Amino acid sequence: MIKFKLFLKYFAFIMLVALLAIQFFHPTKNESGDLTNDISTVYTMPVDVQEILKTSCNDCHSNKTIYPWYTNIQPVDWFMADHVNEGKEELNFNEFASYRIYRQFKKMDEIMKEVKENEMPLTSYTLIHGNAKLNETQKQTILNWAQGISDEMKSKYPADSLVNPKKRVKKDDD
Repeated sequence: MIKFKLFLKYFAFIMLVALLAIQFFHPTKNESGDLTNDISTVYTMPVDVQEILKTSCNDCHSNKTIYPWYTNIQPVDWFMADHVNEGKEELNFNEFASYRIYRQFKKMDEIMKEVKENEMPLTSYTLIHGNAKLNETQKQTILNWAQGISDEMKSKYPADSLVNPKKRVKKDDD
């Protein structure tokens, strides 16, 4: 019993030292202000849509994350950095204009799907950021905006340019 208590003390001490040590190692913050390839440079971005994206989407889907105080504590900061990097890899509104046309079109479709199915913003995000949860009016605003961009793309570009070349079905020459 004494050995077990001694083991627990050493283990707790080692864990405390490790927890303190990792506080000195932080990932790079997502705080770039570069808007060169922002979605608003190629598509209309109404003010109401800008506000919704700012409140509910941009922390994970842009180059500018607003970090809450608790992200200064490890390992929370690592978790947050990983989450933001995954979100940006999936969709980054500040890099949207650099996407190929078929990817832009697909992302608009995915935005509509995610919003309709209440998949975005993530529940884990809205638990802490209650104001990020989309109400029905906001959802409809985003859906209308994304549908408008999709329709604009359909009228502006040839249909085959809106499909990933790797997924195009080759037609037989009869």
